[in-house]
Amino acid sequence: MHESYSQIILPFHSSPELLEKYVNASGGIRTGKLMEHLDSLAGSSAYKHLLGPDVNRLGDLGERGFYVVTAAVDRLDMLESLSSPVRDLRISGQVISTGRSSMEVAVKIESLDPEGDSAADGKTVMLGRFSMVCRDAHTHKARPVNPLILSTPEEKQLFAIGEDQKSRKQSHSLRALSKVPPTSEEAQALHDLFLTYGQEGSAEKKSKRVWLSETKLENSLLMFPQERNVHQKIFGGYLMRLAYELGFTTATLFTRHPVRFLSLDGISFKRPVPIGSILRLTSHVAHTESTPEYPTLVNVGVKANVVDVATGSEITTNHFSFTWCTDDGEPLSRIVVPRSYEDAMMWLEGKRALDIGAEIRALRK
Repeated sequence: MHESYSQIILPFHSSPELLEKYVNASGGIRTGKLMEHLDSLAGSSAYKHLLGPDVNRLGDLGERGFYVVTAAVDRLDMLESLSSPVRDLRISGQVISTGRSSMEVAVKIESLDPEGDSAADGKTVMLGRFSMVCRDAHTHKARPVNPLILSTPEEKQLFAIGEDQKSRKQSHSLRALSKVPPTSEEAQALHDLFLTYGQEGSAEKKSKRVWLSETKLENSLLMFPQERNVHQKIFGGYLMRLAYELGFTTATLFTRHPVRFLSLDGISFKRPVPIGSILRLTSHVAHTESTPEYPTLVNVGVKANVVDVATGSEITTNHFSFTWCTDDGEPLSRIVVPRSYEDAMMWLEGKRALDIGAEIRALRK
Protein backbone atom coordinates (compact mmCIF):
# COMPACT_ATOMS: atom_id res chain seq x y z
CA MET A 1 0.00 0.00 0.00
CA HIS A 2 2.70 2.49 0.95
CA GLU A 3 4.32 2.28 -2.51
CA SER A 4 1.39 4.21 -4.02
CA TYR A 5 1.90 7.16 -1.66
CA SER A 6 2.17 10.54 -3.44
CA GLN A 7 2.45 14.06 -2.10
CA ILE A 8 2.96 17.66 -3.13
CA ILE A 9 3.82 20.69 -0.99
CA LEU A 10 2.24 24.08 -1.66
CA PRO A 11 4.52 26.64 0.11
CA PHE A 12 1.98 29.43 0.53
CA HIS A 13 3.65 30.89 3.61
CA SER A 14 7.11 31.14 2.08
CA SER A 15 6.06 32.02 -1.48
CA PRO A 16 3.88 35.15 -1.83
CA GLU A 17 3.97 34.67 -5.61
CA LEU A 18 2.34 31.25 -5.31
CA LEU A 19 -0.17 32.49 -2.72
CA GLU A 20 -1.26 35.25 -5.09
CA LYS A 21 -2.40 32.59 -7.59
CA TYR A 22 -4.58 30.80 -5.00
CA VAL A 23 -5.86 33.51 -2.66
CA ASN A 24 -9.61 34.20 -2.57
CA ALA A 25 -11.50 37.43 -1.91
CA SER A 26 -11.49 36.94 1.88
CA GLY A 27 -7.75 36.24 2.09
CA GLY A 28 -8.05 32.46 2.34
CA ILE A 29 -7.15 29.74 -0.17
CA ARG A 30 -9.39 28.92 -3.13
CA THR A 31 -10.79 25.50 -2.28
CA GLY A 32 -11.78 24.84 -5.88
CA LYS A 33 -8.15 25.08 -7.02
CA LEU A 34 -7.11 22.62 -4.30
CA MET A 35 -9.69 20.19 -5.68
CA GLU A 36 -7.82 20.21 -8.97
CA HIS A 37 -4.68 19.07 -7.13
CA LEU A 38 -6.59 16.39 -5.22
CA ASP A 39 -7.90 14.84 -8.43
CA SER A 40 -4.44 14.95 -10.02
CA LEU A 41 -2.87 13.41 -6.91
CA ALA A 42 -5.46 10.60 -6.81
CA GLY A 43 -4.55 9.78 -10.41
CA SER A 44 -0.85 9.86 -9.57
CA SER A 45 -1.34 7.39 -6.69
CA ALA A 46 -3.40 5.09 -8.91
CA TYR A 47 -0.72 5.07 -11.63
CA LYS A 48 1.97 4.43 -9.01
CA HIS A 49 0.01 1.41 -7.83
CA LEU A 50 -0.12 0.07 -11.38
CA LEU A 51 3.38 1.00 -12.57
CA GLY A 52 5.45 0.92 -9.40
CA PRO A 53 6.77 3.71 -7.16
CA ASP A 54 9.93 4.35 -9.18
CA VAL A 55 8.17 5.36 -12.41
CA ASN A 56 8.34 9.14 -12.91
CA ARG A 57 6.64 9.48 -16.31
CA LEU A 58 3.53 7.90 -17.76
CA GLY A 59 4.85 7.79 -21.30
CA ASP A 60 2.57 6.77 -24.14
CA LEU A 61 -0.65 5.30 -22.73
CA GLY A 62 -1.22 3.31 -25.91
CA GLU A 63 2.11 1.58 -25.35
CA ARG A 64 1.32 1.10 -21.67
CA GLY A 65 -1.91 -0.58 -22.73
CA PHE A 66 -4.14 1.04 -20.12
CA TYR A 67 -5.27 4.31 -18.61
CA VAL A 68 -6.91 5.43 -15.36
CA VAL A 69 -9.94 7.69 -14.97
CA THR A 70 -11.79 9.15 -12.00
CA ALA A 71 -15.11 7.33 -11.62
CA ALA A 72 -16.36 9.21 -8.57
CA VAL A 73 -15.41 11.36 -5.62
CA ASP A 74 -17.08 9.72 -2.65
CA ARG A 75 -16.48 12.52 -0.13
CA LEU A 76 -14.32 15.47 0.80
CA ASP A 77 -14.73 16.79 4.35
CA MET A 78 -13.30 20.13 5.46
CA LEU A 79 -12.03 19.79 9.05
CA GLU A 80 -10.25 23.13 9.47
CA SER A 81 -10.53 26.56 7.95
CA LEU A 82 -8.15 27.54 5.14
CA SER A 83 -8.21 31.20 6.15
CA SER A 84 -5.43 33.02 8.01
CA PRO A 85 -2.86 32.44 9.25
CA VAL A 86 -1.63 31.32 5.86
CA ARG A 87 0.44 28.13 6.11
CA ASP A 88 2.13 25.75 3.73
CA LEU A 89 -0.07 22.81 2.74
CA ARG A 90 0.83 19.18 2.11
CA ILE A 91 -1.53 17.24 -0.17
CA SER A 92 -1.07 13.47 -0.06
CA GLY A 93 -2.82 10.29 -1.11
CA GLN A 94 -2.47 6.54 -1.52
CA VAL A 95 -4.45 3.56 -2.75
CA ILE A 96 -6.17 1.93 0.26
CA SER A 97 -8.40 -0.66 -1.43
CA THR A 98 -8.72 -2.39 -4.80
CA GLY A 99 -11.36 -4.29 -6.71
CA ARG A 100 -11.01 -6.14 -9.99
CA SER A 101 -10.50 -2.95 -12.02
CA SER A 102 -11.08 -0.24 -9.42
CA MET A 103 -8.98 1.53 -6.79
CA GLU A 104 -10.05 3.53 -3.75
CA VAL A 105 -7.64 6.40 -3.09
CA ALA A 106 -7.63 8.23 0.25
CA VAL A 107 -6.47 11.85 0.02
CA LYS A 108 -5.54 14.33 2.73
CA ILE A 109 -4.59 17.99 3.05
CA GLU A 110 -2.46 18.99 6.04
CA SER A 111 -1.25 22.39 7.22
CA LEU A 112 2.48 22.73 7.93
CA ASP A 113 3.57 25.17 10.61
CA PRO A 114 6.52 27.29 9.35
CA GLU A 115 7.62 27.98 12.93
CA GLY A 116 8.07 24.29 13.67
CA ASP A 117 5.25 24.12 16.23
CA SER A 118 4.77 20.35 16.57
CA ALA A 119 1.19 20.80 17.86
CA ALA A 120 0.16 22.69 14.73
CA ASP A 121 2.41 20.91 12.23
CA GLY A 122 0.70 18.25 10.14
CA LYS A 123 -2.79 19.24 11.24
CA THR A 124 -5.39 17.65 8.96
CA VAL A 125 -7.40 20.23 7.04
CA MET A 126 -9.35 18.00 4.64
CA LEU A 127 -9.98 14.28 4.14
CA GLY A 128 -11.49 12.56 1.12
CA ARG A 129 -11.82 9.49 -1.08
CA PHE A 130 -11.61 9.06 -4.84
CA SER A 131 -12.75 6.03 -6.84
CA MET A 132 -10.46 5.37 -9.80
CA VAL A 133 -10.99 2.77 -12.53
CA CYS A 134 -8.55 1.22 -14.98
CA ARG A 135 -9.45 0.82 -18.67
CA ASP A 136 -7.80 -0.97 -21.58
CA ALA A 137 -6.25 1.66 -23.86
CA HIS A 138 -7.50 -0.07 -27.01
CA THR A 139 -10.88 -1.62 -26.12
CA HIS A 140 -11.75 0.88 -23.33
CA LYS A 141 -13.15 -2.00 -21.30
CA ALA A 142 -12.36 -2.67 -17.66
CA ARG A 143 -8.79 -3.87 -17.09
CA PRO A 144 -7.68 -5.78 -13.96
CA VAL A 145 -5.45 -3.91 -11.51
CA ASN A 146 -2.70 -5.19 -9.23
CA PRO A 147 -3.88 -6.70 -5.94
CA LEU A 148 -2.95 -4.71 -2.84
CA ILE A 149 -0.28 -6.03 -0.45
CA LEU A 150 -0.77 -4.96 3.17
CA SER A 151 2.37 -4.71 5.32
CA THR A 152 1.36 -3.11 8.63
CA PRO A 153 -1.60 -3.04 11.05
CA GLU A 154 -2.24 0.56 9.98
CA GLU A 155 -2.48 -0.49 6.34
CA LYS A 156 -4.87 -3.29 7.24
CA GLN A 157 -7.04 -0.77 9.07
CA LEU A 158 -7.03 1.58 6.07
CA PHE A 159 -7.91 -1.34 3.81
CA ALA A 160 -10.84 -2.25 6.08
CA ILE A 161 -12.06 1.36 5.91
CA GLY A 162 -11.85 1.28 2.12
CA GLU A 163 -13.78 -2.00 1.92
CA ASP A 164 -16.42 -0.69 4.32
CA GLN A 165 -16.88 2.44 2.24
CA LYS A 166 -17.30 0.36 -0.91
CA SER A 167 -20.06 -1.63 0.80
CA ARG A 168 -21.76 1.57 1.97
CA LYS A 169 -21.57 3.03 -1.52
CA GLN A 170 -23.18 -0.07 -3.01
CA SER A 171 -25.94 0.08 -0.38
CA HIS A 172 -26.62 3.75 -1.11
CA SER A 173 -26.68 3.01 -4.84
CA LEU A 174 -29.37 0.36 -4.39
CA ARG A 175 -31.71 2.82 -2.68
CA ALA A 176 -31.03 5.76 -5.01
CA LEU A 177 -34.17 7.74 -5.79
CA SER A 178 -33.56 7.13 -9.48
CA LYS A 179 -34.21 3.43 -8.79
CA VAL A 180 -36.63 3.15 -5.85
CA PRO A 181 -39.33 5.36 -4.26
CA PRO A 182 -38.63 7.46 -1.15
CA THR A 183 -38.94 5.78 2.23
CA SER A 184 -42.06 6.35 4.33
CA GLU A 185 -40.06 8.68 6.62
CA GLU A 186 -38.87 10.73 3.64
CA ALA A 187 -42.39 10.90 2.21
CA GLN A 188 -43.65 12.11 5.60
CA ALA A 189 -40.94 14.80 5.78
CA LEU A 190 -41.85 15.98 2.29
CA HIS A 191 -45.55 16.05 3.17
CA ASP A 192 -44.91 18.00 6.37
CA LEU A 193 -42.87 20.55 4.40
CA PHE A 194 -45.71 20.92 1.89
CA LEU A 195 -48.29 21.43 4.64
CA THR A 196 -46.10 24.04 6.35
CA TYR A 197 -44.67 26.00 3.44
CA GLY A 198 -46.13 24.66 0.20
CA GLN A 199 -49.62 26.10 0.56
CA GLU A 200 -51.07 29.57 0.87
CA GLY A 201 -50.36 30.08 4.55
CA SER A 202 -49.43 32.96 6.79
CA ALA A 203 -47.46 35.90 5.48
CA GLU A 204 -44.52 34.94 7.75
CA LYS A 205 -44.26 31.44 6.29
CA LYS A 206 -44.64 32.73 2.74
CA SER A 207 -41.83 35.21 3.35
CA LYS A 208 -39.49 32.37 4.38
CA ARG A 209 -40.36 30.15 1.43
CA VAL A 210 -38.14 30.04 -1.64
CA TRP A 211 -39.18 27.72 -4.44
CA LEU A 212 -36.35 25.33 -5.29
CA SER A 213 -36.69 26.06 -9.02
CA GLU A 214 -36.07 29.77 -8.34
CA THR A 215 -32.60 29.10 -6.87
CA LYS A 216 -31.28 28.00 -10.27
CA LEU A 217 -28.02 29.45 -11.60
CA GLU A 218 -26.40 28.58 -14.92
CA ASN A 219 -23.00 28.91 -16.53
CA SER A 220 -22.02 27.92 -20.09
CA LEU A 221 -18.36 27.57 -21.04
CA LEU A 222 -16.28 26.50 -24.02
CA MET A 223 -13.84 23.71 -23.15
CA PHE A 224 -10.29 24.62 -24.23
CA PRO A 225 -7.36 22.21 -24.76
CA GLN A 226 -5.33 23.93 -22.02
CA GLU A 227 -7.54 22.08 -19.49
CA ARG A 228 -7.01 18.62 -20.98
CA ASN A 229 -5.73 15.56 -19.12
CA VAL A 230 -3.38 12.83 -20.32
CA HIS A 231 -6.32 11.12 -22.07
CA GLN A 232 -7.03 14.24 -24.19
CA LYS A 233 -10.31 14.95 -22.40
CA ILE A 234 -11.16 17.80 -20.03
CA PHE A 235 -9.44 17.32 -16.66
CA GLY A 236 -11.87 16.19 -13.96
CA GLY A 237 -10.30 18.45 -11.34
CA TYR A 238 -11.02 21.47 -13.53
CA LEU A 239 -14.68 20.43 -13.73
CA MET A 240 -14.70 20.09 -9.93
CA ARG A 241 -13.43 23.65 -9.57
CA LEU A 242 -16.03 25.04 -11.98
CA ALA A 243 -18.84 23.22 -10.17
CA TYR A 244 -17.54 24.25 -6.74
CA GLU A 245 -17.39 27.93 -7.65
CA LEU A 246 -20.88 27.93 -9.17
CA GLY A 247 -22.19 26.06 -6.12
CA PHE A 248 -20.56 28.57 -3.76
CA THR A 249 -22.16 31.44 -5.66
CA THR A 250 -25.56 29.72 -5.45
CA ALA A 251 -25.25 29.12 -1.69
CA THR A 252 -24.09 32.70 -1.03
CA LEU A 253 -26.89 34.29 -3.05
CA PHE A 254 -29.43 32.11 -1.25
CA THR A 255 -28.21 32.74 2.30
CA ARG A 256 -27.33 36.39 1.64
CA HIS A 257 -24.26 36.18 3.87
CA PRO A 258 -20.80 34.49 3.79
CA VAL A 259 -20.72 30.69 4.07
CA ARG A 260 -17.95 28.18 4.75
CA PHE A 261 -17.33 25.03 2.72
CA LEU A 262 -18.16 21.97 4.81
CA SER A 263 -18.14 18.96 2.49
CA LEU A 264 -18.25 17.62 -1.01
CA ASP A 265 -20.94 14.98 -0.61
CA GLY A 266 -20.33 13.15 -3.86
CA ILE A 267 -19.45 13.42 -7.54
CA SER A 268 -20.24 10.93 -10.26
CA PHE A 269 -18.30 11.13 -13.52
CA LYS A 270 -20.68 9.58 -16.04
CA ARG A 271 -19.01 10.58 -19.31
CA PRO A 272 -15.84 12.41 -20.35
CA VAL A 273 -16.10 16.01 -21.51
CA PRO A 274 -14.53 16.48 -24.98
CA ILE A 275 -12.18 19.34 -25.83
CA GLY A 276 -14.01 22.00 -27.83
CA SER A 277 -17.42 21.13 -26.44
CA ILE A 278 -19.81 23.56 -24.77
CA LEU A 279 -20.40 22.70 -21.12
CA ARG A 280 -23.52 23.90 -19.36
CA LEU A 281 -23.41 23.90 -15.56
CA THR A 282 -26.73 24.21 -13.72
CA SER A 283 -27.01 24.57 -9.93
CA HIS A 284 -29.89 24.50 -7.44
CA VAL A 285 -30.15 24.82 -3.68
CA ALA A 286 -31.37 21.30 -2.96
CA HIS A 287 -31.90 21.36 0.81
CA THR A 288 -31.55 23.74 3.77
CA GLU A 289 -31.39 23.17 7.52
CA SER A 290 -30.52 24.91 10.79
CA THR A 291 -28.92 22.92 13.62
CA PRO A 292 -27.42 23.84 17.02
CA GLU A 293 -23.93 23.29 15.58
CA TYR A 294 -24.53 25.06 12.26
CA PRO A 295 -27.15 27.84 12.12
CA THR A 296 -27.05 27.51 8.34
CA LEU A 297 -26.63 24.33 6.30
CA VAL A 298 -27.11 24.54 2.54
CA ASN A 299 -26.77 21.63 0.15
CA VAL A 300 -26.29 22.59 -3.49
CA GLY A 301 -26.55 20.22 -6.45
CA VAL A 302 -24.71 21.01 -9.68
CA LYS A 303 -25.30 19.21 -12.98
CA ALA A 304 -22.88 19.35 -15.92
CA ASN A 305 -24.24 18.83 -19.44
CA VAL A 306 -22.41 18.75 -22.77
CA VAL A 307 -24.43 20.61 -25.40
CA ASP A 308 -24.69 19.35 -28.99
CA VAL A 309 -24.43 22.57 -31.00
CA ALA A 310 -26.08 21.11 -34.10
CA THR A 311 -29.21 19.80 -32.37
CA GLY A 312 -29.30 21.69 -29.08
CA SER A 313 -29.63 18.41 -27.20
CA GLU A 314 -27.71 17.87 -23.96
CA ILE A 315 -26.02 14.86 -22.35
CA THR A 316 -25.34 14.82 -18.61
CA THR A 317 -21.68 14.12 -17.87
CA ASN A 318 -21.38 14.87 -14.13
CA HIS A 319 -23.42 15.30 -10.97
CA PHE A 320 -21.94 17.24 -8.01
CA SER A 321 -23.22 17.70 -4.47
CA PHE A 322 -21.75 20.26 -2.04
CA THR A 323 -22.61 21.51 1.45
CA TRP A 324 -21.87 24.96 2.89
CA CYS A 325 -22.47 26.19 6.44
CA THR A 326 -22.13 29.00 8.95
CA ASP A 327 -20.57 28.43 12.38
CA ASP A 328 -22.41 31.22 14.20
CA GLY A 329 -25.06 33.89 13.74
CA GLU A 330 -28.81 33.70 13.36
CA PRO A 331 -30.57 30.53 12.12
CA LEU A 332 -31.37 30.36 8.43
CA SER A 333 -34.32 32.63 7.64
CA ARG A 334 -35.15 31.22 4.19
CA ILE A 335 -36.42 27.71 3.48
CA VAL A 336 -36.12 26.04 0.08
CA VAL A 337 -39.35 24.27 -0.96
CA PRO A 338 -39.90 21.98 -3.99
CA ARG A 339 -42.84 22.69 -6.26
CA SER A 340 -42.63 19.74 -8.70
CA TYR A 341 -41.96 16.02 -8.26
CA GLU A 342 -38.53 16.40 -9.87
CA ASP A 343 -37.71 19.17 -7.40
CA ALA A 344 -38.98 16.99 -4.54
CA MET A 345 -36.53 14.23 -5.50
CA MET A 346 -33.73 16.81 -5.59
CA TRP A 347 -34.82 18.03 -2.13
CA LEU A 348 -34.70 14.47 -0.76
CA GLU A 349 -31.26 13.84 -2.28
CA GLY A 350 -30.05 17.00 -0.55
CA LYS A 351 -31.60 15.85 2.71
CA ARG A 352 -29.83 12.49 2.44
CA ALA A 353 -26.51 14.26 1.84
CA LEU A 354 -26.96 16.42 4.96
CA ASP A 355 -28.03 13.39 7.04
CA ILE A 356 -24.96 11.38 5.96
CA GLY A 357 -22.70 14.35 6.68
CA ALA A 358 -24.13 14.71 10.18
CA GLU A 359 -23.62 10.98 10.80
CA ILE A 360 -19.98 11.15 9.69
CA ARG A 361 -19.22 14.19 11.83
CA ALA A 362 -20.81 12.50 14.87
CA LEU A 363 -18.66 9.38 14.35
CA ARG A 364 -15.53 11.52 14.00
CA LYS A 365 -16.27 13.25 17.31
